[in-house]
Amino acid sequence: TQSFVLIMHDVDAAIGDGNDDLLHWMAWNIPGTATSLPEGIAQGSQAAGGLRQISGTGPYYRGPAAPSTGPAHHYVFELYALDIPMNIAAVGMAPPATRAAVVAAGPIANFILAIAIFAGVFMFSGKQTTTARVDAIQDGSAAQAAGFKPGDLVVAINGSRIDSFSDMQRIVSISAGETLSIEVERGGVAVTLKAVPQMRELKDNFGNVHKLGVLGISRSMAAGDIKTEKMGPLTAIAAGAQETWFVVDRTLSYIGGIFAGREAADQLGGPIRIAQVSGQVATAGFTALVHLTAVLSVSIGLLNLFPIPLLDGGHLLFYGIEAARGRPLSERAQEVGFRIGLAIVVMLMLFATFNDILHLTTS
Repeated sequence: TQSFVLIMHDVDAAIGDGNDDLLHWMAWNIPGTATSLPEGIAQGSQAAGGLRQISGTGPYYRGPAAPSTGPAHHYVFELYALDIPMNIAAVGMAPPATRAAVVAAGPIANFILAIAIFAGVFMFSGKQTTTARVDAIQDGSAAQAAGFKPGDLVVAINGSRIDSFSDMQRIVSISAGETLSIEVERGGVAVTLKAVPQMRELKDNFGNVHKLGVLGISRSMAAGDIKTEKMGPLTAIAAGAQETWFVVDRTLSYIGGIFAGREAADQLGGPIRIAQVSGQVATAGFTALVHLTAVLSVSIGLLNLFPIPLLDGGHLLFYGIEAARGRPLSERAQEVGFRIGLAIVVMLMLFATFNDILHLTTS
């Protein structure tokens, strides 16, 4: 036997606008000698997933569960033969939530991989932290204007607890031009300061230029302020999840800053920048390269979740619309959406590549 698919259209389903509405699809095995749908096919038993083999009685067949009264509907049948057996339960008539779960599995796997990598680094190599203690203050800096003094220990910013100097840097770097409420411990007394980080162009150890918010302070490098801690499995997983969320939050904040005019789009990079940074980080050691792998995994997962047709997020958007309206978008609407999505993706790739080339020529 050969597998067949029957698609049934209810031409009169959307009376008034003339749109053809896909009503049901069914599948069953018919002898391979069959060349067309006969006028009469005995109704079969209930199949998996609520499907039923139906009977055709001409152009005004009412179909399963059709009302016994009222105007007859005009149905159009399309019969397709398949080269391979067909698994009815696996074909795209699963509920939108099921299909959405399948699509979301890819980005979720990226996040899980990143958490696992971060956790592994924290377990085996440890996490080095520096106490958020002020060692020196630059003249004319935001810290000097706010009243910082050497020896101040930063304990909270805008109510968020600060456990290390890097915690403070992460908040300050994305807060240029914003007023921060900073709580410091000074000689055992809590003092609250107001500071507005300044936007500056800073070079990293590899000569790459980054635009970041800074206060203008340097960290204390005293022995008692630096520690490396190896974590247990559960603590490492929690820390890995926090690190993953930081990458997500920082990325979304940056993109939001571009649209708000606070950030420059020239920081967006593509494959060339990734290759360049990977080579630079590899010179810093295996642990740094593994850490970069986790960051890239988060970035790929997050990018795929953007609601752009052609990406996983675009599929999730279509499934959400289908769940809300009770039926999927028309093929024409989906085709237009995918074309728009393709155009957006191509433009982003070209823009990122342009930034990469510009960065190579100016660095």
